[in-house]
Amino acid sequence: MLPEFEFSGNKRSAPPFKLSEAIVFENENFVAINKPAGLLSIPDRTQSEVSLKDMLITKYGSIFTVHRIDKDTSGLIVFAKNEAAHKFLSLAFEERRVEKYYQGIVHGSPAVKSGTIDAPISEHTIHKGLMVVHRNGKPSVTDYEVIEEHESFSLLQFQLHTGRTHQIRVHCKNMGHPLACDDLYGDGKPVLLSSLKKKFKLSKHDEEEKPMLNRLALHSYCLKFTDAEGSDFNLTAALPKDMRALLQQLKKLS
Repeated sequence: MLPEFEFSGNKRSAPPFKLSEAIVFENENFVAINKPAGLLSIPDRTQSEVSLKDMLITKYGSIFTVHRIDKDTSGLIVFAKNEAAHKFLSLAFEERRVEKYYQGIVHGSPAVKSGTIDAPISEHTIHKGLMVVHRNGKPSVTDYEVIEEHESFSLLQFQLHTGRTHQIRVHCKNMGHPLACDDLYGDGKPVLLSSLKKKFKLSKHDEEEKPMLNRLALHSYCLKFTDAEGSDFNLTAALPKDMRALLQQLKKLS
C-alpha cells in the first residue's frame, strides 16, 4: 500500500490535512475533495511543490482533471477516476450545467444585499496574471448575496455563471468590497483581532499577535450537477476553521 501524502501548509494557508479526511464524496467515477488553501489543484509549470492531483495519483494510480480552483482558494474540487467520467464532467462544466457556489468574507458590506454583477473581464495589458474589468473583456457574470453582515467584514455567497480567472476576486474589487487578505485585488493584509477589538491586549505568552485570517477569504462551497447516469449531486464543504473563527469573533463584537 502506498504511503499517504500529507500537506503541511504554509504561512498563508490552512493547517495540515490528510487526503483521506478531505474526501467529501467518491464513487467509481469521481472523487470530490475539500481542498485547503495554499495547496495547488494541479501541478504548476515548475512542479516545485506537491499538488492535490499528485496526492490523488498516489492514492488511485491515475486521475483526470475536470476543473480547478486557485491555490489560495479552499473548498470543493472534483476529479474524474476514468476517461468516460472525465469527458462527461468536463463537458458539463464547459457547458455551464454545473451550479458553482462560493462563500467569501469581504471588506465592509454592499449597499445592495443581493444582485448580479455583469462586468466583462480581461487580462491586464501590462501586468501578466492580473485581471481587470474592461468593456472589451470576456462576458463575466456573478450572482451575490449577503449572508452575514458585520461592521468591518461580511460573509457573501456567490454563484458563478461564467468561469473567468479570478472572477469573484475581480468582481468584489469592482463593487468596492474586495475579499479579505486578497494580495492581488485588495490590501493583502492579515486580519488581526487588535484591528477589530478596541480594548485588545496581547497574551503574556505571545511575543506578537497571531492573525485570525492570513489567506484569501474565498471558499468553494457547493457544486450541483447531474452525472452520466442521471443521478443528481448536491455536494457541499463547510467553511474552514479560520474563516469560521473570524465570523464567530465578528458576531461577538457586533
